[in-house]
Amino acid sequence: MLAGRYLRAKRSQGGVALISLISFIGIMLAVAVLIIVMSVMNGFRSELLGRILGFSGHLYVTGAVLDGPARNAAVQRILRVPGVVQAAPVVEAQAIAMGPAQISGAIVRGIGARDLAATKLVADNITRGALRGFGDGEFGGDVIVVGDRLAQSLGVQPGDILTLISPAGGATAFGGTPLQKAYTVGGTFTVGMSQYDQAYIYMPLEQAQLFFGREGTADMIEIKVKDPDDAQDLKAAVNRAAGPAALVSDWTQRDSSFWGALEIERNVMRLILMLLVAIAAMNIISGLVMLVKNKGRDIAILRTMGAGRGSILRIFFMAGASVGVLGTAAGLALGVVFCTYIGPIQQFVEWATGQAVFSSDVYFLSHIPAKVDWREVSIISFWALAMSFLATLPPAWRASRLDPVEALRYE
Repeated sequence: MLAGRYLRAKRSQGGVALISLISFIGIMLAVAVLIIVMSVMNGFRSELLGRILGFSGHLYVTGAVLDGPARNAAVQRILRVPGVVQAAPVVEAQAIAMGPAQISGAIVRGIGARDLAATKLVADNITRGALRGFGDGEFGGDVIVVGDRLAQSLGVQPGDILTLISPAGGATAFGGTPLQKAYTVGGTFTVGMSQYDQAYIYMPLEQAQLFFGREGTADMIEIKVKDPDDAQDLKAAVNRAAGPAALVSDWTQRDSSFWGALEIERNVMRLILMLLVAIAAMNIISGLVMLVKNKGRDIAILRTMGAGRGSILRIFFMAGASVGVLGTAAGLALGVVFCTYIGPIQQFVEWATGQAVFSSDVYFLSHIPAKVDWREVSIISFWALAMSFLATLPPAWRASRLDPVEALRYE
């Protein structure tokens, strides 16, 4: 009751309502900004992870197991590992693509027709044409699927002929020689990342083995699991299933520098914004110091009436902590609501300013992604409360140590 009266007291009564309000707003905004920024970063990471790992694999098997009939047996054993949803032999090599408009380098991925259909990120994002005819015919046929941006730059569309040149596809007595062959564009795909849309071409596995001189072998077995974060835990089981001649790596090892940089950026941003919350909580100190100074007479009277130091400490601790608790709760609600309605907020800002805040042509996303991680929200709330409580302790302890005689000497 006393703590509430002190916070609500008018300035003429020695109150610090304005400073308490400023502290409340500072903590609320700091917590909300921290939740919003980390949710947007989590959203971007989730989108990026989904696109990269939806296009490529989560685990990769290389080694001698890729040669001969042992490969198909290994694939069947890997598919029986709990958590594995797809295992596909893949041939991946660079080639030169020649179209009516220009010549460009490309990365050709040889994969089975059934495995390509199971790669939902590609199969569900065919922009022109279709997968019909892919893998049909002798040695897989001559139908290929091209990234939409690559197809536009080359000037081809479904039904057109695209000529590919393999740097070392043909074998002669004098070594490998370039091999040139014309293929029919069956369809184009867009996965929302320029590095894939403007560089990749899908070709039937048997045709890729023939075109790149990989008869009877593959470059790797690409494996997808239910949860990409479980890939490291499944490495041992996949290695046992693939056999002793296999080498198994996961997606974090393949692009370790990229994912490491992304994680460092996320951690540094969290640290900086947590310091912002701590700075906002420090405003409580100034308000409580003034409150203790203004309420020195009240403290002395309470002490002479029998209130102990612990009671005085609790009064001023509750006065300061209530500002932190209310600010944290308001910031939590504001941050979560902002992330929930970030799409309409983006549309309103774009309508009000007349400019695109988040261009889909640049980021390949129609809206700003935001993914609220409740575990991280809990950590943010705990941190804000802890900083508020720590900021409250020094002035509250000073109030409890106030000597009643000194406080009343000049009254």
